[in-house]
Parts: sequence; structure tokens; C-alpha cells
Amino acid sequence: MREAVEMIVKALVDDAESVDIREVERDRTTSIIEVRVAPPDVGKVIGRQGRTVRALRSLLHAGGVKHGRRYVLEIVE
Repeated sequence: MREAVEMIVKALVDDAESVDIREVERDRTTSIIEVRVAPPDVGKVIGRQGRTVRALRSLLHAGGVKHGRRYVLEIVE
């Protein structure tokens, strides 16, 4: 799932080199995916009224159901 989020986020931002995606395992069934981007690109990842980040979270939820895991997406500033 980390690779899918990384591909999508890199397509959204202007500075793809500064994108850093980390997957931290909270427990056996839950993983946190932390997204770090350049400060000017944070708004592009969040989107208007949070629509873009909400869509990313929906994709993670659907993929998590398929894999039997729970993914939490966090935008780290």
C-alpha cells in the first residue's frame, strides 16, 4: 500500500523529490502511513476542503479490507 500512496502523492506534488512515505506498524492489524512533502505542496495533498486526502484514505480503506489490515494515513508537517 505504501508504494501506491507514494505513486499517487508524487503525481500530485510539484517537488516529487521531497516526497517521503513511511509505513509504521502499530500492531499486527494496523499500519500508519506517514506522508511528508515540501511545505508548498501540503495543500495539494490535502486538497480543497480535504477532498484529496479523504480520497486517499478511502483507497487505503478499500485496500485494507482486501488485505485484512487497517491503514491510517497521516500528513506530517
